[in-house]
Amino acid sequence: MPTISQVTEQQPTPTRQRFGFALLAYAFAAIMLGTTLPTPMYALYSDRMHFQVLTTTVIFSTYAVGVLAALLVFGRWSDALGRRPVLLAGAGFALASAVVFLFADDVPLLLVGRVLSGLSAGVFTGTATAAIVETSPPHQRDRATAIATVANIGGLGAGPLVAGVLVQYAPAPLQLSFAVHIVLVLLGVGAVLMAPETSSRTGTLGLQRLSVPAQMRPVFLTAATAAFAGFSVTGLFMAVVPTFVRSVIGIENHAVAGVVASSIFVASAIAQLSARRIPPRRAVAIGCAILVVGMVVLAVALHLASLPLLVVAGAVAGIGQGISFSRGLAAVAELAPADRRAEVSSTYFVVAYVAISVPVIAEGFASQHLGLRTAGVSFAVATAVLAAICLAAILVQERRIAAAG
Repeated sequence: MPTISQVTEQQPTPTRQRFGFALLAYAFAAIMLGTTLPTPMYALYSDRMHFQVLTTTVIFSTYAVGVLAALLVFGRWSDALGRRPVLLAGAGFALASAVVFLFADDVPLLLVGRVLSGLSAGVFTGTATAAIVETSPPHQRDRATAIATVANIGGLGAGPLVAGVLVQYAPAPLQLSFAVHIVLVLLGVGAVLMAPETSSRTGTLGLQRLSVPAQMRPVFLTAATAAFAGFSVTGLFMAVVPTFVRSVIGIENHAVAGVVASSIFVASAIAQLSARRIPPRRAVAIGCAILVVGMVVLAVALHLASLPLLVVAGAVAGIGQGISFSRGLAAVAELAPADRRAEVSSTYFVVAYVAISVPVIAEGFASQHLGLRTAGVSFAVATAVLAAICLAAILVQERRIAAAG
């Protein structure tokens, strides 16, 4: 016989159901905000701990290690254990990360903090999205998906803004942001506890498999290539763009650096919501074309040391990244067999998070040999070429489909 608590979880009251998705959306945004909080602080860390851009990119990229570990190890756990326990675990990782950053005084602690932050994002992202959608009424599922997108990308974009302002204008520039985040996460824990449990707990524990069926590999390859190009730019803006603002453009204001870094996330969120009705393959092509334009603007911005152009580059690149990534995922999910959709989607996300880390570390290496400005321009050119190749591949695929039809 089920206990009273189990009955309550399975049959939430109408009021709890009505506000559950809002509570979960807040928790989602609060967790994701913490993953980008350090962005405006990397310049200060480098000054105080005496490291170069390469070390900055390595510290940033350990975040992706945590995300990938969480996706592969914990990706299926919420189906077996329930959404709430997994969300609370993700919040626990976020709290641990904030505490580590609060006291970090050397590079190893920064690395630990970033890994914990990645674990929090990897655990939270898929589970929170599923919980928000499941908590909403069936006729509002599209709206719930949009809310989950805004919570996710909005939290990422808010991180650099909040931290930039606090670092520039408040005391304790390397501590206050994380103290604020601890409070926000604790409120998020309360929100998760108040929201209803939505999982039927019918899944099984185990590692998430990665695979792509042979018949859909051409489509997957183009979508994943577009995601790789877009996420590499996102990584650049999170890890290196504040250093561009200070060292290339000559502006020391950390709030300005936060605004520039957040521009790509704001644009990405708007683009993802606006492009939901565009056919997936066409949308990926459009996103790649826009990303090429964004990289041209980025190269010119760095060459001219122009702050306005750097903000425009972030906005344009964010639009391209948002469209190509979200609709690329839709294209992949649309073609994947139902019983293998999780494997294919997880493989797609792995490609995206590898793109956040590896190209950015390459940028760090290049900056040591070419200088920061030249390395940034080279990064923009390489990404533009990759996006253009992807665009050409999609056009060839479309022509073959049209000829066959």
